[in-house]
Amino acid sequence: MSTTNAATFTGRVVRIVDGDTLTVLNDEKREIRVRLAGIDAPEHSQAWGERSRQYLASLAFAKRVSVEWYKTSYNRVIGVVIADGVDISLAQVKVGLAWHYKRYEAEQAPKDRQAYAAAELEARKERRGLWQDPEPIPPWDFRRRRY
Repeated sequence: MSTTNAATFTGRVVRIVDGDTLTVLNDEKREIRVRLAGIDAPEHSQAWGERSRQYLASLAFAKRVSVEWYKTSYNRVIGVVIADGVDISLAQVKVGLAWHYKRYEAEQAPKDRQAYAAAELEARKERRGLWQDPEPIPPWDFRRRRY
């Protein structure tokens, strides 16, 4: 996280919305929607969208997590979620089920930016997940065409 204004909370993941958004029930029993920082995953109706959501569920659903967040957007906090010691955004990129969201990479700490970029390059090279498709459509392009 590149900002010094980051805050942290903990809780249990109670819902997986899609491959880059989940809901955490915090320790004060308040549900908080969290958009995973640093990535953009395929949309529900897009190729690989359901697989991305399912993989995120395997990483985080019903688990206790720590969320380091730094801003809000569309009634969601944007942050890094750690489950079982794993940065789940980075895990999504490593298996080829999300893109490193370069539009917002300046908001990432340099080490995170480098790790996410390297993970995407490796996933592309190894043709993991969505990189098996000859020309995967980034979700930001899919949204622009569709909405």
